[in-house]
Amino acid sequence: MSTALDLAPLTEWGLPSVARPIVIAGPCSAETEEQVLTTARGLQRLGISIYRAGIWKPRTRPGSFEGVGSVGLRWLQRVRAETGMLTAIEVANGKHVYEALRARIDILWVGARTTVNPFAIQELADVLSGVDVPVLVKNPVNPDVELWVGAIERLNKAGIRRIAALHRGFSGLEKSPLRNEPQWQIPIEVRRRFPTLPMFCDPSHISGRRDLVADIAQRAINLDYHGLMIETHCRPEEALSDAAQQVTPEQLGVILGRLVAREADGTDSDYQRRLSELREEIDRLDGDVMSVLARRMEVVEQIGRIKRENNITVLQTSRWDQIVRRVHLRGTEYGFSPEFVDTVFKAIHQESINKQQRILDGLA
Repeated sequence: MSTALDLAPLTEWGLPSVARPIVIAGPCSAETEEQVLTTARGLQRLGISIYRAGIWKPRTRPGSFEGVGSVGLRWLQRVRAETGMLTAIEVANGKHVYEALRARIDILWVGARTTVNPFAIQELADVLSGVDVPVLVKNPVNPDVELWVGAIERLNKAGIRRIAALHRGFSGLEKSPLRNEPQWQIPIEVRRRFPTLPMFCDPSHISGRRDLVADIAQRAINLDYHGLMIETHCRPEEALSDAAQQVTPEQLGVILGRLVAREADGTDSDYQRRLSELREEIDRLDGDVMSVLARRMEVVEQIGRIKRENNITVLQTSRWDQIVRRVHLRGTEYGFSPEFVDTVFKAIHQESINKQQRILDGLA
């Protein structure tokens, strides 16, 4: 069960502005001093106030570009001195944290490959104990709410109050035009548990393609995210890592200029009245759905008892295939996506199997 978090609001983060969206931009990797500074100057002209760059890069296989290392920290110090921008880097172990703090890096973030490892998170928490620095925690590579929440809790328990979640999408087995599946329901669940936790989105890693960054960024704004982290490179076609998903400062300006801002809520009385009426209707319909599901499970239990009496297996694949085909057809008629139908009926089917299994085991 999640614990309460002791969080500082964004107004206490020391940011130049907390107007939404807060934008963090810069190259996937710091490659050369010239590249870092040229990109920073382009971002400064856009009014970007937080500059990101990868110093140490976790790569799947050895031999890939793994970052320039500590020398890049001096380049970020120049960015801060020349532009006044805050600086942000990824840290994955205690050594990274020590060096980042010594270089007076303003904001740290924890990458997806680190979030998945509680030992690594605890090491970071131990090193950061008593240090007042903002930390963004990316979701783990795999879609696991508890790992993400656990990482945030460990850091907060160490005394880090300026914490935000950073949504970069999740690995998946199915083919998709996106690099990582957003699975928006997972960050929504994290925010349900911790309503005061700031949520940022990384459209670059979700999309994997610069032409899709704008769409993902807008979806995040539509879901009331606090900020965006967008990989930006002065010459993205020459980038040593993740070239396909990086944009130029000029392209970033176009993306940000086209974003449609959304309000978290409205004060118009007619809006509030209409919304209240529709929400009451939703509540009634939700009650109807639960009632229908309860009746369905009663039938499931009857089937389970008949199977027990006749020594029949719980799972009958051909019957499940019939259900899938039928509900997909009906779902299309109602305008539901196949993904939605799959999610709903797989959950219903699993609960049905669980109930029948308990009956066959003599537990119900």
